[in-house]
Amino acid sequence: MITDPTFYAVAIPAVALIGLAKGGFSGMGALSLPAMAFVINPVQAAAILLPLLIVQDVVGVWAFRRTVEWRVLGWMLPGAAAGVALGYGFAASVTPEAVMAAVGVISALFGAYRLWLASHAIPRETAKLPEWAGSLFGVASGFTSQIAHAGQPPFQLWVLPRKLDPQLLVGTTAVFFAAVNWIKVPAYLALGQFTRENLLTAGALIPVAVGSTLAGVWLVRRISPERFYTAIYWLMIGVGVALVWEAAF
Repeated sequence: MITDPTFYAVAIPAVALIGLAKGGFSGMGALSLPAMAFVINPVQAAAILLPLLIVQDVVGVWAFRRTVEWRVLGWMLPGAAAGVALGYGFAASVTPEAVMAAVGVISALFGAYRLWLASHAIPRETAKLPEWAGSLFGVASGFTSQIAHAGQPPFQLWVLPRKLDPQLLVGTTAVFFAAVNWIKVPAYLALGQFTRENLLTAGALIPVAVGSTLAGVWLVRRISPERFYTAIYWLMIGVGVALVWEAAF
């Protein structure tokens, strides 16, 4: 188990951000891996975070199990499985930096565009992409999730324009990423990343993971729909900037 206090000074807030994301504040969790990469190898950071993500998924899925848009999952999950396979297959030869930067730029621009529309009171007839495009965004989400736990931006780029009810959006997000995280387990096992040290470190952080997820569930149910979506767009900008910064430096 990692014993360096500096690691936990960074890891505890990072895991708390993932918990808030799992509880409904989608997007915060993508900031966690870049933060932890400042104190440990990013591959090791990803291996420590995956068991925590799975534990947090239990809380999020249970809390929002009755509000899920299954049609969205039907289009996205097959693509996500293919994306995870691609991420594993190219793990030894493809660096995640370029992918993280591209996803970051797209995420930040999309969030800024949506905020601009809202602030200028322009009619919001959202031009939805066709449903089959969800499979392509699923591939992108699965790939970036496998290599960097950064699957939120591609998922949101396809799902947010569909203007789901906030509770439905949270439930769908929770179930989607719970499934994706279990799909990633065989890939991480094959890459030899579930070492004793990493698993024990993840175990020490479980109380933070569960507590912050419950806090996120409590908070998200007390925010108006307008503020909810505004928060999502700002988070997308923040995640985008964080991903670009991590890729560049």
